Amino acid sequence: MTATKRPAPLEDLGHVPWPEIKDSTGSAAGIPFLLTTLARGDADSAGSALGQLRRRICQFGFVVDEATAATVPFLWELVRLPQVTCRAEILRLLKSIADTRQWETTAAAYPKLLHHPDNYVTWERAARHAVHAQRDVLRQLLAERDTEIVRATTELAAALAD
Repeated sequence: MTATKRPAPLEDLGHVPWPEIKDSTGSAAGIPFLLTTLARGDADSAGSALGQLRRRICQFGFVVDEATAATVPFLWELVRLPQVTCRAEILRLLKSIADTRQWETTAAAYPKLLHHPDNYVTWERAARHAVHAQRDVLRQLLAERDTEIVRATTELAAALAD
């Protein structure tokens, strides 16, 4: 019988051109470090990394940036890993991203925004789409024993149902 080797967490981080895309601070080059800290860090380090990541990809809880859509698949990967200490908080971040409509709403009133060099509306839509793309993970998370994870999963599922 051959043992199958499980892929290392966040194995595909190197496939994203992080320095070439933007987050709220400018270059998104620091995002891989934050994601890696979430995957391997103790609760304090992971909590700090998640706070920094939230400010970079979903500032104020409702403003996404170019790097957000690229980050979302890694967030979904992290919520599946039982050793990650802040999975419920990651689910809440995914819900915030799924709820974003800041730029889209603004562009409805000010269509010139659609022609801005930084394509905020497209970034926002791509981020929401990235969250929706992996909603099949929700069923697995709803079966968790941790009530905080189940509650955060339920809230995210409700947001994705809208």
